[in-house]
Amino acid sequence: MHFKLAFIGFGTVGQGLTEILLEKKDMLAEQYDFNYIIVAISDIMKGSVYEKYGLDMYKILDLVKNGKKLDEYPTGIKDLDSLATIKKSNADTIVEVTYTDIKTGEPAITYIKTALGAGKNVVSTNKGPVVKQAVELLKMAESNNAHYGFEGVVLAGTPALNLARFSLAGNKINGFKGILNGTTNYILTRMEEGMSYDNALKKAQVLGYAEADPTGDVEGLDALGKVVILSNVVLGKNIGWKDVERKGITEITKDEIVKAKAEGKRWKLIGSAEIQSDGSVKAKVWPEKLPLSDPLASVNEAINALTYHTDELGPITIVGPGAGRRETGFSLLIDLLEINRKS
Repeated sequence: MHFKLAFIGFGTVGQGLTEILLEKKDMLAEQYDFNYIIVAISDIMKGSVYEKYGLDMYKILDLVKNGKKLDEYPTGIKDLDSLATIKKSNADTIVEVTYTDIKTGEPAITYIKTALGAGKNVVSTNKGPVVKQAVELLKMAESNNAHYGFEGVVLAGTPALNLARFSLAGNKINGFKGILNGTTNYILTRMEEGMSYDNALKKAQVLGYAEADPTGDVEGLDALGKVVILSNVVLGKNIGWKDVERKGITEITKDEIVKAKAEGKRWKLIGSAEIQSDGSVKAKVWPEKLPLSDPLASVNEAINALTYHTDELGPITIVGPGAGRRETGFSLLIDLLEINRKS
């Protein structure tokens, strides 16, 4: 298939995907018959540009990495906002990588619905729309003969959703538990080595794992969003973020870390859900002391892991990076290649 791509948002993730596409262009064409041009970009901070025959992405990357606006690209239309780019460009596939709002899902929901309504495919790493309206958006894609892919919303490029959908097909997945936030896992790793919570958080911020306001990570909000997504998409339920019990790691002390170590256990922030006998789902994000025999207990640093509980195979665990410029960009390529296989 020959894709005409348009980026809505062009921050680190969009740039990460672009780098992968440029570096692997020949390999993707030869091995997967995957060909593409990028025809448009619209970013609230960087501006917009549309060139129906394709942009020179080496020039685009050079502009943004030097802090310049897309208006300085030498050709193309420069005055289209994001909605106009979706509606008026000749793109057949929209790469939606705008900022995430877990509570409302906007403006990404509007962008995605506009694209799907026009019969355009969407690939996205935005958790907000999946938390709020995953089932509705997937049905909308199907009714418009389009595709909505969001592999990267749980573990970035580590294929948590595709594992459940394809490799574990034929199993009944009754629940899951996982380390769904790398920042908290990094902090807990450092605390086990003797650091205080405050110092471990500061180091995580210096390394770029934690934001200046780390609330979303350390209070479990990021992991909560992923629990909602997995519960709805993998377990087939319909819960919202208010249905998940939540507690972060801010109350875990050095003494508790030491005590757990003496017991042969290790603290982890665990996101989990389990289908109950009446068909309901019990979901939570909560600090847990795991025995070292648990596969999740050995996952340290800023790494994520997820265990599915299946009827045929028992517990199946996948481990890998849950964030990062290239890693999350790669998740978009996973979705693009799925569209390519179906075409």
